[in-house]
Amino acid sequence: MSSTPILVHPVVPVVPEGASLSPPSSLWDRLSTWAAEHKVAVYTVGTIAVVATGAGVVYYLSEAQKPGRSNEHNVGEKRKSKRDRRKAKKQVADARKEEEKIKADEERDAQKQPTVESEDGFPEITERTAETFSPQERKDYADKLKLAGNQAYGSKNFTKAIYFYGKAILCKQDPIFYSNRAACFNALGQWDKVVEDTTAALALNSEYVKALNRRANAYEQLGRNSEALLDYTASCIIDGFTNDLSAQNVEKLLKRVAEAKGKEMLAKREKRLPSTSFVTNYLQSFRTKPLPDGLDEMADLPGGTGLYELRKGLLAIGRKTGESYEEAARAFEQALDFGGLGDLEAIAYNMRGTFQYLYGDNKDALVDLSKSIELRPSLTQSYIKRASMHLELGDRAAAAKDFEQAIAQDAEDPDIYYHRAQLHFVLGEFPDAAKDYQKSIDFDRDFIFSHIQLGVTQYKMGSIATSMAIFRRCIKNFDKVPDVYNYYGELLLDQQKYEEAIQKFDTAVDMEKLTKPSGMNVLPLINKALALFQWKQDFAEAEALCQKALIIDPECDIAVATMAQLLLQQGKVTEALKYFESAAQLSRTEGEIINALSYAEATRTQLEVQEKYPQLAARLHGVGASLGGPSLR
Repeated sequence: MSSTPILVHPVVPVVPEGASLSPPSSLWDRLSTWAAEHKVAVYTVGTIAVVATGAGVVYYLSEAQKPGRSNEHNVGEKRKSKRDRRKAKKQVADARKEEEKIKADEERDAQKQPTVESEDGFPEITERTAETFSPQERKDYADKLKLAGNQAYGSKNFTKAIYFYGKAILCKQDPIFYSNRAACFNALGQWDKVVEDTTAALALNSEYVKALNRRANAYEQLGRNSEALLDYTASCIIDGFTNDLSAQNVEKLLKRVAEAKGKEMLAKREKRLPSTSFVTNYLQSFRTKPLPDGLDEMADLPGGTGLYELRKGLLAIGRKTGESYEEAARAFEQALDFGGLGDLEAIAYNMRGTFQYLYGDNKDALVDLSKSIELRPSLTQSYIKRASMHLELGDRAAAAKDFEQAIAQDAEDPDIYYHRAQLHFVLGEFPDAAKDYQKSIDFDRDFIFSHIQLGVTQYKMGSIATSMAIFRRCIKNFDKVPDVYNYYGELLLDQQKYEEAIQKFDTAVDMEKLTKPSGMNVLPLINKALALFQWKQDFAEAEALCQKALIIDPECDIAVATMAQLLLQQGKVTEALKYFESAAQLSRTEGEIINALSYAEATRTQLEVQEKYPQLAARLHGVGASLGGPSLR
């Protein structure tokens, strides 16, 4: 409304016959109240009261004429008594005093609240003028300005919308106004201002999901991925993980943050072999072959020669300990350095490439295996190993081609079909995997892992009875092999047959101690830990078993990751984070490192959410699994 007086000159109103210009006695009071409330200009000019609104509506109240009075009566009015004339003068004097009081009030209000109208029909609002508004006025203006901002935003006039939301904020500190203005800055790509406004909104309402998501997006655009991850995570927790888009953003950012840290970790760390259990399981996935001619233990080979080092490496592998595997890796390296290997040079390249692969160096491993194939095209194992590396690098076509070339060299080599089945299994092509496992068995029935994997594949295909029958036959035919009991126990555990599963794991542990006392496979211990957790929620015993596994094989990333899961389930988030970070350090390839770091980042984010949003702590139970972190089966 205008604070400048609207000067309205007195006019003689045209009044239809019989109409009244004199209001009821209470109308003036009502109009005076209305005028005060609406800050309109009210004047009395002569005997005419003028009420002028900002919209230009003018009311005239005349005491000069009364309804229904004739001219004769007006003549008679001149002969009023002195008493009546004095009364009338007093009324005029009172009216003038009231007029002066109203003018004084209006002038005071005008000085107190300058409200020059803007071109948009709103008062000129500043921090100073907004302070003079009544609470109701602030609310009313704020609502109208927000509406104007919404309309401008809908018309994609973001600059004008920013103006209106800014004025609304001056009238009322409302998180919605800040968030809406942030949406305008978002549309204009002004990411720092988006962060500024959404932060202000969250200061007013820390659980404002829309503001969290807008700030997270701005952080992401600014490359501040860890901060974006924190906001998206808080948003997911508040929403109970019902917002698919936010959950997808969490997963995306977890991967992005983990990838950046993983590359940095790989660049800094020295090459090392994975856990003893991992190396053993990989090497025993190929059928054991006798030492090549000329490398038998009775052969007199001088030290410091290629043949001596090659034999040394092959013998070291047979001891199946962490130290012996390190020794084997050095020996194969030295064998090629010394040279003089003759026809056995292809085997040396094959074995050095194998350990390069185990170290996580696929590039050098591929070079060595290709050299091995070049030297001896009939060495099918080199094709098989190279195929596995191609698959790990995502080149499925190259992997398939290597298997075809291996079959062309020796169509009856059971290792070819076993490892091609593994490729199908990893890709979820279970019927094709089952065919190749069976073909591997047909060429060599004594290789236990073909039987075990066929049983697992049948289970994956839903043929539970067939799978169980295969494992019962395995126990009958391979009753001294601990792996049979371990994998059979895993399938029983999946069926929640806890007692039977634990019995099988115990049998596997006892056999491992007897057959491989210095390099036992710790997987049965870890599986038993998981069974006890699922069955009885026995955290203490489960942790003790994982610790025992880590004493036997300190580099076992599976034991470390399982320990982290157990701690996370108990709410021991800080301890769990340490184990997840250790699992990343122990991982072999970039993909495995990123996977472990994703769990670590999910856990770290949980800690940060608890610290930054303590009111959300009660909703954080199980957040690791919700964030894409690991779960206990």
